[in-house]
Amino acid sequence: MSKLLLTNIGMLATPTGGQAKGGSEQGNIQVLQDAWVLVESGLIAQVGTGRPPAAQGTQVVDAGGGLVTPGLVDSHTHLIFGGWRQNELGLKLHGVPYLDILAQGGGILSTVKSTRAATEEELTDKAALALDEMLRLGTTTCEAKSGYGLTLDSELKQLRAIRALNDRHPMDLVPTFLGAHAMPVEYRENRAEFIRLLCEEMIPAVAEQGLAKYCDVFCETGVFTAQESWTILECGMRHGLIPKIHADEIVPIGGSQLAGEIGAISAEHLIVCPPEGIASMAKGGTIACLLPGTSFYLGAPFAPARDMVEHGVPVAMASDFNPGSCPCLNLQLVINLGCLKYQLAPEEVLTAVTLNAAAAIGMADQVGSVEPGKLGDLVVWDAPDLDYVCYRMGSNLAKTVIKRGSLV
Repeated sequence: MSKLLLTNIGMLATPTGGQAKGGSEQGNIQVLQDAWVLVESGLIAQVGTGRPPAAQGTQVVDAGGGLVTPGLVDSHTHLIFGGWRQNELGLKLHGVPYLDILAQGGGILSTVKSTRAATEEELTDKAALALDEMLRLGTTTCEAKSGYGLTLDSELKQLRAIRALNDRHPMDLVPTFLGAHAMPVEYRENRAEFIRLLCEEMIPAVAEQGLAKYCDVFCETGVFTAQESWTILECGMRHGLIPKIHADEIVPIGGSQLAGEIGAISAEHLIVCPPEGIASMAKGGTIACLLPGTSFYLGAPFAPARDMVEHGVPVAMASDFNPGSCPCLNLQLVINLGCLKYQLAPEEVLTAVTLNAAAAIGMADQVGSVEPGKLGDLVVWDAPDLDYVCYRMGSNLAKTVIKRGSLV
């Protein structure tokens, strides 16, 4: 039985429990001084303060008196894609709206072309490099969406790449089917046929092959209406896929209200979420998965995170790593933006990128806090306390990353 003992922890900061925290509970974390954590066979066995247990036959890691937190959880990524889109930067700088870029064949549709052309091995190898970087930055669990294939074969190819990475890479990945990410060019004049394809061919195949846990849809002007989104998510639910929804990113067309009504585990983006959307999510138990890096990159407004917290909606934060609107996989930047732009307290931010993020991908019983029985996923920070991580910007402060009780 492998053992790892993390000692000399100056401050251990962690949320607690196995479900999302909203309202005042979001900022209610546990802080231990002079702490230690024992990991056995990949799981946290004990957490304590003062003198640690005997270390015979145990790998000892010295935290150097610094801060330790749970491994970060990235609950919204578009990890699997071909190509990049650096050519769109100039358009954005000249104020061309994203929906105009999309209408010209750019945006998601450009990445669709590159992803369809890439082999499964090429997609897997490229994404593995991104996962390596994420680990170095302190992320130990992430969600990964399909959505850049928009054909049955290409969507399955992306999801198989996610499964292969989950099998071979230290990172734990949670797969989401996002076939309803955009309307393919070939179906622009026949939207009903693409929705039929999603519901009668793609979703059944994904479910039958066990390639995804969640079904997501981009509910937005020029993409899928609220009614179309309902149809797609309801079909996913019939096939055992839990609903998620991209909602209220650019125009509020009812996505956040739909999230609460259908019982989506999370609604994502929510940049222009209206009060009635917040109320619906609170009533439906939906987690708000906010993506401040996207707002920053696009020069867009920032989601009303403070209002969500005050109305009891659990807030998670994620990277939205993708080749167009947020080519960033650094959750440390997301932490900074959560404080500076959402006006969330450091304790609320920590919960947003650990426990609430884990809950948004159905992993809160396994990761997201430093407690016995959960995976031994830990970050030792080059920081004396939590405030310092939120305060510093632009440096990688993750000094040591431990995944399932092993140094990575």
